[in-house]
Amino acid sequence: MTILLERFALWLRNTGQRGDVMSESRGGKEDRRLKKSFSAIYERGSEYINSSVFQEFLTSRELKVRGKSCNITGLQIADLIAHPSFKSMLVARGEAEVRSTFGERIIRTLEDTGKFLSDSHGRIDGYGRKWLP
Repeated sequence: MTILLERFALWLRNTGQRGDVMSESRGGKEDRRLKKSFSAIYERGSEYINSSVFQEFLTSRELKVRGKSCNITGLQIADLIAHPSFKSMLVARGEAEVRSTFGERIIRTLEDTGKFLSDSHGRIDGYGRKWLP
């Protein structure tokens, strides 16, 4: 969650926008843990991002959690992007081959339109795209 919130808050800051965070429900205990983690990051910041950045660019101090049955558009879009994003990471790491699929077109569109956070040289890897061990 920390990496996702860092990337999102920095992207919001760089684009001069504010945004909200919502997660798909995983069940009572898991939802409570996610909400607690979100609140801690919002209140205390992370190792790399001061809490003031989260508080300035996120619109709510609480994580919103909704079930799949609510059919929330943003959560549906996240579902569409998640798998192609993972596949693009494998390609970037040399662990998969590039294929001309709809998912690859989605990722290229996101990259080409600046939807991934990048450094001052336009590099996405390590900034808007991070591989976690």
